[in-house]
Amino acid sequence: MELKTLIRDVPDFPKKGIIFKDICPLLQNHTAFSQAVDQFARRFEGSGVDVIVGIESRGFIFGAALAYKMGAAFVPVRKVGKLPSEVIQESYALEYGNGTVEMHRDAIVSGQRVLLVDDLLATGGTMSAAVNLVKRLGGHVVGAAFLVELTFLDGRKALPGQDVVSLIQY
Repeated sequence: MELKTLIRDVPDFPKKGIIFKDICPLLQNHTAFSQAVDQFARRFEGSGVDVIVGIESRGFIFGAALAYKMGAAFVPVRKVGKLPSEVIQESYALEYGNGTVEMHRDAIVSGQRVLLVDDLLATGGTMSAAVNLVKRLGGHVVGAAFLVELTFLDGRKALPGQDVVSLIQY
């Protein structure tokens, strides 16, 4: 199945001039969703992943399913104020603003092998911040996986030395 055919363009969202890549049609198709999770799992099979880190919020969808499939723990990276226990923070620039993400201070044990997952790679700011959080806790980043990559925004440049995988490119 061609996954790209199930990504819907939504113009002027979340603000004028942005063309939002809506993954909901793909998620609504069981075969396509399963195929995407299976492709991620095959790509990182044998890499000794202990933990899958999902980036809020659509990264939770793929991250949780992938953690289940790979027999790994799942850890959320969330926006400020959403996690109930002691956190560490990292700020970053988005393609249309700024932000800060948090992770529980006890989410990663030093030496664990971590795969980070999100739905979209644009400028790479959010993922770069998440990579920094993992490293600050002593985790070893195995890779960064994305359903969609906007190649014209050069987000891979924000992730030097990382194994970046995207299933769909624009």
